Amino acid sequence: MVDLRSLRYFVAVAEELNVGRAATRLHMSQPPLSRAIQQLEGSLGVELFTRSVRGMALTEAGHALLPEAREVLARVESLPSLVSEAADVRTITIGTLADSLDHAGRGLIDAFRSRCPGVEIRIVEGDLTDPTVGVDRGLVDVALTRGPFSAAGVAVAEIRRDPVGVVMRETDPLASRERLQLHDLRERRWFRVPDTADPLWRDYWAGGREPGDGDDTIVRTVRECIQAVLWSNSIGLAPLTINRAPGIVVVPVDGVTPSPLVVAWRRRDRRPLVHGFVDVTTAAARSARQGSG
Repeated sequence: MVDLRSLRYFVAVAEELNVGRAATRLHMSQPPLSRAIQQLEGSLGVELFTRSVRGMALTEAGHALLPEAREVLARVESLPSLVSEAADVRTITIGTLADSLDHAGRGLIDAFRSRCPGVEIRIVEGDLTDPTVGVDRGLVDVALTRGPFSAAGVAVAEIRRDPVGVVMRETDPLASRERLQLHDLRERRWFRVPDTADPLWRDYWAGGREPGDGDDTIVRTVRECIQAVLWSNSIGLAPLTINRAPGIVVVPVDGVTPSPLVVAWRRRDRRPLVHGFVDVTTAAARSARQGSG
């Protein structure tokens, strides 16, 4: 029998491709996690990972199991929202990615509270490894985040699109340019999200670079992006609206479509609170566009 805990452990290791990082993410030590993965492989009768001095990689069986395991966990984790829908629980959990909540509009929360008074609002901040901030797994009810991503069962409504630039040190030889082309950056060290992140999301922010190209710095948070620039002289893509840090500049880049700021929710979620939040968010976006027009 395969239990949910084993699947959760497997997904963490598959996404990190490093038992140490997965153990930290799961708030446990490495030995029991390694044993759990070995037991899962024994139960299934297949190897899920290859292990070598160069690190871990998913086998064909591991690649086949990963989307199925994610789907099983997502269904289980969505049970609380299904139950709360039946019980008419007046709580909504909003996931945010980086500064997406700030850029969604100052009056958004007030507008939502006015429409849905008495609702308890919880905010959960995600990281760059999961652009849905867990909405696809039922960890949050809605998410203010950025696309593109290809999470199954997730609906999105666009708030606006922001031009993208290259984040670099202000002392970089290219920092004085008014605009850059992607080919100007091919030989540089980049920061990028892990290869196990959503493929559309990963490829968009990689600027066309293939996984494994160059000695890139793997990042999981915006702060790690900034530190990679400052300490490792890495570069990478970010919206021009990103909050700037001292010593950092963002130079507009051609050849990258603008980054969509979106509100995301599960397609099968029919709760009035969720759709109320989506309606308020999209109405605020329309009002902002009309005001700027």
